[in-house]
Amino acid sequence: MVRRTFTSLLPAALALPRAWAQTPAAWDEPFPAHKIADNLFYVGTKGLSSYLITTPAGHILINSSFERTVPLIRASIEKLGFQYAGVKLLLGSHAHADHMAGNWLVREQTGAKVYVMKGDDGLVRTGGRQGFARPCAVDRVLRDGDKVELGGVLLAAVLTAGHTMGCTTWTMAVKDGGVKRLAVIVGSPNVNPGTNLISTVWYPRMAEDYARSFQIWKAIPCDIFLGAHGEYYGMVKKYERWKANRQANVWVDPEGYQAYISEREKAFRAEWERQKKGA
Repeated sequence: MVRRTFTSLLPAALALPRAWAQTPAAWDEPFPAHKIADNLFYVGTKGLSSYLITTPAGHILINSSFERTVPLIRASIEKLGFQYAGVKLLLGSHAHADHMAGNWLVREQTGAKVYVMKGDDGLVRTGGRQGFARPCAVDRVLRDGDKVELGGVLLAAVLTAGHTMGCTTWTMAVKDGGVKRLAVIVGSPNVNPGTNLISTVWYPRMAEDYARSFQIWKAIPCDIFLGAHGEYYGMVKKYERWKANRQANVWVDPEGYQAYISEREKAFRAEWERQKKGA
């Protein structure tokens, strides 16, 4: 009997990079659900970010994460006092297993409509060449700049390709204690270990897309800095600061956003130059 690894069950573009074949423990570790702004909440694990946006017409969930972490997301939603069955729309950061493998399960359990950016939609719908854990129907294919509306709440889907062809950064105007702010959930600016920026056959424009996306990220006037992984915005430390002082507005961090994007762009360009010299 041939024993297949977890990553062998996933299509190339949805699979975890080889360096992540053994996923970090934090990805499966529960983390306290918490309020970020008036109707924006964190419901993910310690290492995988999921966000709940509540509206009078139901809820929006961003990132289902793994199938195995869906029960943790559900528990967080319910601990906040909301109904899991109230999730009406399911969105995502990008079509990698750690953010979208649970899509089919959330859709099956809640009846939520699944919206995916063009470029990632085929992978979610079919599971890719090697067969995803479970393919998931896509109810709406998004394009760059499309708006998603539910119950008077409006989100903008910003295509920030590179990490995947349909990598999406979500922006949303929120009220935070009566103050209007722009929340930005960064898709991913990272080049995963082993990624070939020069000659990836299935994604030949990858490096150019990354470069374009950094220009987009730098132009977004971010107030509340969030991301597909909490480590992007220092989630754990910020949460601990908030626990120590519930009056502290730790999530408003425009300087941290710009610093993170700048540092990630430098890392990307250094890796791109390294690969071009070795090509």
